[in-house]
Amino acid sequence: MSDLKGQIAVVTGSSRGIGKGIALALAEQGCTVYATGRTIGDGDRTIDTTARQVTAAGGVGHAIRCDHGDDDDIARLFEQIGQEAGRIDILVNNVYKIPSPPAWGGGYWDHPISIWDDQVGIGLRAHYVASWHAAGLMFESDNARMLNVSSPGGQSYHFSSSYGAGKAGLDRLTADMAVELQPKGIPACVLYPGSVSTEFIQDAAEEQGMDLSQSQTPLLVGRAATSLLMSDDMMARTGTIQWVEDLIAEFDLFDENGSRPTAKYAQRNS
Repeated sequence: MSDLKGQIAVVTGSSRGIGKGIALALAEQGCTVYATGRTIGDGDRTIDTTARQVTAAGGVGHAIRCDHGDDDDIARLFEQIGQEAGRIDILVNNVYKIPSPPAWGGGYWDHPISIWDDQVGIGLRAHYVASWHAAGLMFESDNARMLNVSSPGGQSYHFSSSYGAGKAGLDRLTADMAVELQPKGIPACVLYPGSVSTEFIQDAAEEQGMDLSQSQTPLLVGRAATSLLMSDDMMARTGTIQWVEDLIAEFDLFDENGSRPTAKYAQRNS
């Protein structure tokens, strides 16, 4: 497997949740990680805290505030990374905006039209804009890779129709980007986590008495993502959907609690 020590990684939306888990897993392999997002400060769900934890975990953490709904902010983000690092070896497009209130269930007519901009604007368009700005910096790398965090909602109904449209769009976008990146020697894959005990889900679980014992932790998802990025055959997988549950088994992975959750999505089209 490839050695990631000293690699330059960008993980968008990494103040919390899956993005933070991926950032910390990359840190375990000695990466320099740029954590992006809107939330800054000393709280437990900020990019500044993620950056400090990246450094504590064995990497080098940098926090850059970025509103991924603002094209100019995204442009400034990658301009700064270019000035500081000169290249990008790993781009993880993860940023996502959960609508407030969350769009769980009901009909599309029950939800404000703004959830489209939340779930498709941030969860799809922002990834395209970030990838566009990152491309030149990835071309400066000898071994660049891209990973886009999606969801089984791209293949079956989860939460809302706008959610599914965004995830299916991201899957297609990644597959087509992989075609265009292949002559550059850059693989691009989709990551499908399972049920993940993010901070948002933990908060909901406390209110509703949900059992999260079989959920993947964000760090376990991160270790699956990192193992994929380290794999010698990622180019052979380019353009494909990679399920976290499969990567856990393939690379013999465990979470920070020494556990390997067994729960799977009931609806799986693969």
